[in-house]
Amino acid sequence: MAPGKKSARGKHSNNQHVEKNYAERLEDLSVQSSEESGASTDSDDEGVEATFVVSMWDLNHCDPKKCSGRKLLRHNLIKNLKLGQKFQGLVLSPVGTQCVSPNDKDIIEKYGLAVIDCSWAKIDETPFGRMKSPHPRLLPFLVAANPINYGKPYQLSCVEALAAAMYITEHKKEAKFYLSKFSWGHSFLELNSEALDMYASCTDSKSVLEAQTKYLESVGNEKDTRNMWPSSDSETESESSK
Repeated sequence: MAPGKKSARGKHSNNQHVEKNYAERLEDLSVQSSEESGASTDSDDEGVEATFVVSMWDLNHCDPKKCSGRKLLRHNLIKNLKLGQKFQGLVLSPVGTQCVSPNDKDIIEKYGLAVIDCSWAKIDETPFGRMKSPHPRLLPFLVAANPINYGKPYQLSCVEALAAAMYITEHKKEAKFYLSKFSWGHSFLELNSEALDMYASCTDSKSVLEAQTKYLESVGNEKDTRNMWPSSDSETESESSK
């Protein structure tokens, strides 16, 4: 797989096979979420707040009421970056040439982690050149648990993208903390537990991509060359518009 390349597939892509394989697990998580909705959680289960900087470029593509990035901002858990402002840490971006890997742990701890909040429907008009970082990264295959794109491969919200990067780079407690601010947050880690653990056990970008291939084969999906971008909280159009 070559990170950064987009697939030429139409809306009936092989991602449908992945969705079918996840169907039973999604149903179980829905029942579990319903049963636990009124239960209290231990502070340990909520993780710990990040000591490193967490930021985002908000392109205002999303409904503010549904945007996970905006909610994190209200909780003072993320900082807004302006267009043209350079971020020295790791940025989840489609211009990346490598996947997030455990090797990126030190970069995040020293310089922070950022995400670009944009919509698939407006990907062509997103000024990625004005959101620069010396460490742009892609995310490997994961499935969304957010209410808007529940069960869809690649369609992660901002908080899911950030949590995934944290988990893979040995910041699992921080990932839990950020997801704990959302009633559905725990479902993201449960749904992707096997994949995330595989990625977190790797060393570098190459081994993460190899783990992704192995994982997709294990769930009955043929090799997929699309990168997981962007992380968006807005409604998406058909896959042909991505």
